[in-house]
Amino acid sequence: MNTTLLPSVAPSSKTLKRKGSTRRRAPSHIPPPQSQETHDAALHAIRNLLKGRTSYDAFPVSFRLIVLDTKLNVKKALQCLLLNGVVSAPLWNSEKSKFAGMLTVLDIIHLIQYYYDTANYEAAAADVETFRLESIRDIERSLGVATPPMLAEHPNSTLYKAARVLIQTHARRLPLLDYDTETGHEVIVSVLTQYRLLKFISINCTREIQQLHLSLRKLKIGTYVSSNPPPPDPENPETQNPYYPIATATLDTPVFDVVHMFSERAISAVPIIDQDGVVVNLYETVDVITLVRLGAYQSLDLTISEALNQRSPDFPGVVICTAGDSLGTLLELIKKRRVHRLVVVEGDEEEKKGGKKGRLLGIITLSDVLRYVIGEVGIGESVEEIAALSAAPSTLLSPDVIS
Repeated sequence: MNTTLLPSVAPSSKTLKRKGSTRRRAPSHIPPPQSQETHDAALHAIRNLLKGRTSYDAFPVSFRLIVLDTKLNVKKALQCLLLNGVVSAPLWNSEKSKFAGMLTVLDIIHLIQYYYDTANYEAAAADVETFRLESIRDIERSLGVATPPMLAEHPNSTLYKAARVLIQTHARRLPLLDYDTETGHEVIVSVLTQYRLLKFISINCTREIQQLHLSLRKLKIGTYVSSNPPPPDPENPETQNPYYPIATATLDTPVFDVVHMFSERAISAVPIIDQDGVVVNLYETVDVITLVRLGAYQSLDLTISEALNQRSPDFPGVVICTAGDSLGTLLELIKKRRVHRLVVVEGDEEEKKGGKKGRLLGIITLSDVLRYVIGEVGIGESVEEIAALSAAPSTLLSPDVIS
């Protein structure tokens, strides 16, 4: 039997195809390219957002508004502010049914300085009990300090316009007024503060904030210790301030000396430093008000160290940063906690150059941040357009309303 050998044939096989993955690609952790162009584009986007939103949009879901009558005496007004956890309130002239300005902590500071310059402790304590809010502007005129502008905006005005008014007037808050359609009388709707405006930006511009990566040092935001302070006064060489132009104090400084700084410079906080210039604390106008509310008028002769022992236990602490931190990081901080100013201190970079870590380098206020974010002249805008905006109808009220 013949046997024929046939070539072996491999069994047929099907071609296996790989199934496509259903997994999503993880987002890249590589940071976006950092450049001046991306930084400027982020600022442009933020400003455009503010031009399309009204002041109403910045209101919290729930809020309360404290309004004080100008006939109210100062001590009761002060108690009302502190019990409600606020440092300012709109004033109302009930005789004229008109908005009458704002009461702020700085007004009380001016009042304290006036009585300590012109009267003794007993007279000051007795007068504060009966002194009415309607006379505060007279005190400011006698001290020669600037009377705050009586500006207000309508709640439907854009946030960009409101921000420009805050910048141009150096105000920390802007009253928002409407009118009663039946009586025609003014109605105080709310008060837009720098903090509320910046928090609105930090919440609604998350992507843009991540692109604000340039350092505070490069952007020159804030006030910094001058490398060329003015020469000392030959008659009073001890008055030379090595941290010029920033007002500073030590733990041994009398409280009233700091009160004078508050009133003279129209500032709300002074860094407390040690002998090496390292920031150890911050003394604020609210700390002085707490002493006055407790009736401790004579306590203004205490040292800062002694006065700090009477500070409220819920004091949030001093917020510090370095000049190498970015503007975006600062705005992220504003979103997370209530910040009104940051003390800039020397960090690792300055220490490598012979500096001292923690030494006072500068101070940044919300005014500084807002001024930079909004800009003196917006991107893509001309000086003429800004002049036209400045001439736009903000509500300018008579400065004599409460007098």
